[in-house]
Amino acid sequence: MAINRFFNITGSTGVTTELMAPFSNSGIKSMLLANIHASANATVTIFIEDQPVAGTSNRFNIITAITIPTGSSLVLEEVDIPNIPSKFGVYITVAASDTVDVMINV
Repeated sequence: MAINRFFNITGSTGVTTELMAPFSNSGIKSMLLANIHASANATVTIFIEDQPVAGTSNRFNIITAITIPTGSSLVLEEVDIPNIPSKFGVYITVAASDTVDVMINV
């Protein structure tokens, strides 16, 4: 059974948003990132991390500082997303003035 997760991300400098917590990851089938800002490109980084609070975590980027033009979307299919071990959470960082909608199909 597919589970959809929806997020409205509004950027601010250095803020990371958790999309899926560690040990809640059941495999991502696809991810849609939509730039909904009226006039600016969005800069997006998606990464996995195993212990974000501990300060001794392992972090691996899936996409890094990808620019999504105004009014456009980026789709990551299952083949684009690595098999993520359950101990890792999935996180997003966007630039300061960006507004991005995220839809995850798991």
